[in-house]
Amino acid sequence: MSIYEQKVLPHLDAAYNLARWLTGNDHDAQDVAQEACLRAFKYFGSFRGENARAWLLAIVRNTFYSWLKQNRPPEIAQPLDDVALAIEDVSTNADNINLQRADTETVQRAIAGLPVEFREVIVLRETEGLSYKEIAVMCNVPIGTVMSRLARARRRLQQRFAGELQFGSSIQGVAA
Repeated sequence: MSIYEQKVLPHLDAAYNLARWLTGNDHDAQDVAQEACLRAFKYFGSFRGENARAWLLAIVRNTFYSWLKQNRPPEIAQPLDDVALAIEDVSTNADNINLQRADTETVQRAIAGLPVEFREVIVLRETEGLSYKEIAVMCNVPIGTVMSRLARARRRLQQRFAGELQFGSSIQGVAA
């Protein structure tokens, strides 16, 4: 077994997972993940023995952005108002929605609805377990930007779940 196979192949599921979240569908994710693996193989000589998972995911991310420029119009960033920018300490809020108890499909829809820069940091942190530092290096942004994007993404998810609960309870009230 080659060093490439030992270091990179165990992380193919993570590579596909990130590509799936970023592209939004299986077909495009397969294309992005495959292209990323080809790039990883081609440039494996530049790998310095650090975290192979983070290295491969960085290649997936870069491959996705190259693919995005060729295949999709740029996403329109929605301006954030002061309420959306407010960072709440979710650990002490008794009304906070527990994401781990939320319906998987609802969570997936909510994450998929985030702007790509928020979606990628949520997936890298919460799904792939990368550190803030690894995400910052991968995205070529300061750690503070990673923290800010995570806070904003979490806030948007929290607002989405709260809205769905309010909608669901108003439907139940009408049905009763």
